[in-house]
Amino acid sequence: MVGKLAILILSAILISGCIGGPIERTDPPSKPQPSSSSIQEEAASANSQIIGASAPDFELPGTAGDVSLSDLAGQWVVLYFYPKDDTPGCTIEANDFTGSEHKFDALNARVIGVSGDPIASHHEFSERFDISVDLLSDEDHTVMKSYGAWVDASLGDKTYGRVIRSTVLIDPEGIIRYHWPEVIPEGHAERVLEKLKVLQAQQ
Repeated sequence: MVGKLAILILSAILISGCIGGPIERTDPPSKPQPSSSSIQEEAASANSQIIGASAPDFELPGTAGDVSLSDLAGQWVVLYFYPKDDTPGCTIEANDFTGSEHKFDALNARVIGVSGDPIASHHEFSERFDISVDLLSDEDHTVMKSYGAWVDASLGDKTYGRVIRSTVLIDPEGIIRYHWPEVIPEGHAERVLEKLKVLQAQQ
C-alpha cells in the first residue's frame, strides 16, 4: 500500500514538472520598437547644428495675445513651425498638440505653433478644430528664418521661400535642447513629449 502511494506521489510530481518534467519558459517582454517616423525624425536631428545654442528671442502676435520668448523664461517651450493653417498635416499636428497640452502643462512646458498665416486665419483655424495651443503669426518669416524653419528656394528663374516643418525644444534657461529639423505630423506631439521627459530626467 505504501509502495503504491509513493508511486502515485512521484507520478504527480513528474506531471507537474517539479522533477525532470518539461519546464515552461517565457521570453521577457520585448521592448517596443521605434516607428519609422521616429527613426526618420531622429536621423534628421542627428545632423542639427542648433542643438545647444541659445534660442533666438522673438515677440509675435498670437491667438492668446502677444508672446515673447523672454516672457517664458523659467519654463520649457515647445516651438513648432508649420506651413499653413487648415491643411491636412498641419491640422493633425495642431490637434495632437492640443490633445496632449495638459501633459505638457504638467511638465512645465508651453506649446506654441508658428506659421506665416495672419492672426485672422489662426483664429478661424483654432475655432474650427477647437485648437487650444497658441498659434503665432510670423508674416515676414523673421522668426522662422532665425530658427532655420524658412528657406529660400528657386525654380528656374523664379525664387521663393518655403516653410520647413520643424520643432525646437527650449529649456527654462533659453537653450535649444533638441531640434527636429524634419517632422512627420502624425504622432509627433507624443514623440516630443517623450523627449521632454528624457531631457528633464537628465537634469
